[in-house]
Amino acid sequence: MILALQICGALIVAAALLQAGAGATAEITRVLRNRRMDRHRLAQFKTQTDILIRRAEADRQRSELTWAGKRKFRVAERRVENRCGDICSFILKPHDGGFLPPFLPGQFLTFELKIPDQPGPVVRCYSLSGSPEDHDSYRITIKRLGPPPGTDAPPGLSSNFFHDAVKPGDVLDVMAPNGGFCLDTHSDRPIVLIAGGVGLTPLLSMLKWLADTGSHRETWIFQAVRNSDDIAMRDEIRAITDNNSHFHSVVLYSQPTGTCVQGEDYDHTGFVTLDVLKDTLGTSNYDFYVCGPPPMMQTVTAYLRDWGVPDRDVHFEAFGPASVKKPHSAETSGKAIKVEFTRSGKKLIWTETEGTLLELADAHGVRISSGCRVGNCGTCSTALTRGSVSYVTTPASKPPAGSALLCIACPQGDIALDA
Repeated sequence: MILALQICGALIVAAALLQAGAGATAEITRVLRNRRMDRHRLAQFKTQTDILIRRAEADRQRSELTWAGKRKFRVAERRVENRCGDICSFILKPHDGGFLPPFLPGQFLTFELKIPDQPGPVVRCYSLSGSPEDHDSYRITIKRLGPPPGTDAPPGLSSNFFHDAVKPGDVLDVMAPNGGFCLDTHSDRPIVLIAGGVGLTPLLSMLKWLADTGSHRETWIFQAVRNSDDIAMRDEIRAITDNNSHFHSVVLYSQPTGTCVQGEDYDHTGFVTLDVLKDTLGTSNYDFYVCGPPPMMQTVTAYLRDWGVPDRDVHFEAFGPASVKKPHSAETSGKAIKVEFTRSGKKLIWTETEGTLLELADAHGVRISSGCRVGNCGTCSTALTRGSVSYVTTPASKPPAGSALLCIACPQGDIALDA
């Protein structure tokens, strides 16, 4: 009996010791797990704090270092970016050796070019293709434009000037970074970047900023070109996506040649379609940024609308005049509207087929200075002395009160312009 009680007592003590040991082990495990979680939270907090500090510093520098009017920039380097040689990058550094203001990913530079045989300076805008985190230089990337197919129109004036005449050491007149087609750097939503041809440039700037700031936002970049001869900056994009599990690249060739290898050079044949987007992404819960030629812009934004993507989540950059046009209002649809250019003494009739007010002026010999022709540079801003206008696409920045950007403006009724 005594022996049985002793054995029972020993078992109880052993069980208690085991339970205490298990409890101690669980407590040690919990403490270690909490320490690991605390270290992870601390690392996340430090990363987020660093990003906020960089943003605040960039905002301060952008405010303090930006310049009004023109500033001289030296071409430090010219770099061919694709096999066929019709896309080149130009690295620009301030001629005065001063500091550069940061820019927002997606913004552009405005150039006032002195092109031979032109009556005056030619104003053009080109997107910044480098990273906003590069504080020593700006990079623009330009495609040489030939004559529009099936027309007798001349080739691109400024793009051919850059390719044929601009070389390292040249000095150009440049206005400060500007533009409203910018990545939302304060959001943590996933992103889809859709580029057609050289429309890649502002989107590449966005991708590089995300990589340089250590962003963990899920990011897809779709690059649509003809084939391996046309594609630009492929290695640069691959270096980013291959080294970041959050970033993904999809390449589409519309006209692959016999030397193009699917699965190695490109992923899909054809264009960016709704099926491609659905199959790749699975959901439409992204912020979409789209830039490319007008037909591609119209098509892709229509796809996104059909997929139910809210307008607030679709951002696009004009690439050519009025790439994504808003429909005309019911008040002007089908009507003939009187437009008076008071200084030129011309009274004209505008209908929907005339296009923008700048196109109307061009067609009838009314000289109006213009640059980008997409509502970015403000060169065509003209005083409106009577009436009002609507815009076919949103201006990058509002014109002065009482003025209108004629390159993207249509009359809302009879109007008079100081031109």
